[in-house]
Amino acid sequence: MRLTVLGCSGSVPGPESPASAYLVEADGARLVVDLGNGALSPLQRHVGLTGLAELEAVVLSHLHPDHCMDLCGLYVALRYGVSSPRRIPVYGPDGAGERMAAAYGKEPQPGLSGEFDFRAFPSGIFRIGPFDVRAVAVPHPVPAYAIRVSHAGRTLVYSGDTAPSDALVELADRADLLLCEAAYDDGDDNPPGIHLTGRQAGEHAAAAGVRRLVVTHVPPWGDPQRAVASAGAVYDGPVELAAPGSWWEV
Repeated sequence: MRLTVLGCSGSVPGPESPASAYLVEADGARLVVDLGNGALSPLQRHVGLTGLAELEAVVLSHLHPDHCMDLCGLYVALRYGVSSPRRIPVYGPDGAGERMAAAYGKEPQPGLSGEFDFRAFPSGIFRIGPFDVRAVAVPHPVPAYAIRVSHAGRTLVYSGDTAPSDALVELADRADLLLCEAAYDDGDDNPPGIHLTGRQAGEHAAAAGVRRLVVTHVPPWGDPQRAVASAGAVYDGPVELAAPGSWWEV
């Protein structure tokens, strides 16, 4: 599998990056995980305009705008700009279809269902093209999920937005790569139940025994290098920082 960062800015798009969005590719299949504000632009650079109609699916970790709002732009592109032979599956929390219809100013029915096939996350492992996918609930102010994607014996796990979570540790067990948020600065008086710090991202990686940690979702007002250093202080594997266009073979 190849993981490419389309956007990684936490909470809002930043001056150097769109909000959260990631492209996972294997065997010619393309899966988009989150599609936050501004991310449709780099997605088109990577797959082309016509490639938007060929996506295996979009997976939304949760329905905060910095993780889902460019789905509205993808809807416009599919409806008016490029012909698609099928509806694109969109997996996410229950009610995602209604939420995205409201964001675009449409009634819940038919909403955006002409271009998208909205599906609530099933329990257990489910198949998207060549990928085995599993989603587990993690703590956040809205329903939110961490995502595990496996292919050909390799596994990556994406934390989504989460507070400290045993469920994330279990999901990431022995993963080849953990893409983990670190929105909070260590040492600050951070509100509970919302996000991780860099140190907490490292602690989750260490507890899960992952092979590599990639820190992401640092907001424009945060300190990404501090997040990486804090993670590396408690996790002895490779720690890297997500950046737009950066990629890893998993």
